[in-house]
Amino acid sequence: MNLYDIEVLDSHNQKIKLSKYQGHVLLIVNTATECEFTEQYDHLEDLYEKYHEQGFTILDFPCNQFGEQAPGTMEEIMSFCADTYGVSFPQFAKIDVNGPQESPVYTYLKEHQKPELSKRIEWNFTKFLLDQNGHVVERFEPLVTPYEIEDEIIKLL
Repeated sequence: MNLYDIEVLDSHNQKIKLSKYQGHVLLIVNTATECEFTEQYDHLEDLYEKYHEQGFTILDFPCNQFGEQAPGTMEEIMSFCADTYGVSFPQFAKIDVNGPQESPVYTYLKEHQKPELSKRIEWNFTKFLLDQNGHVVERFEPLVTPYEIEDEIIKLL
């Protein structure tokens, strides 16, 4: 299986295949609206606006597994993100990133990251950078801001 074979639910609970994003440099992020890192939405949107036309896309997967910091419906989450941070990049239905209900997206990401890294996602705003072929290039922990990985994104574009 590759990344592009995976089906996910979009923010309106419609099934889509990630093949829709084939050929894009991707930054896949598990997010939360009530997290100490929530301001990273602003940074993410800045990068998306700056590089989207060059083939860069951010895929936002809200996750309520860490301190229940992504409460509310998808409509509420999307409204908050749009109103507060102007988010325009693709957002998807809430998922789990660890455990028995783990999204296949995160199973794929963890299986294809550098082997020395933990297979467990520890917190919200863990970021995975993928090349145009869906290969995981790097994993960035929440303390690494989106701005700090801008050079890595540029190298892949």
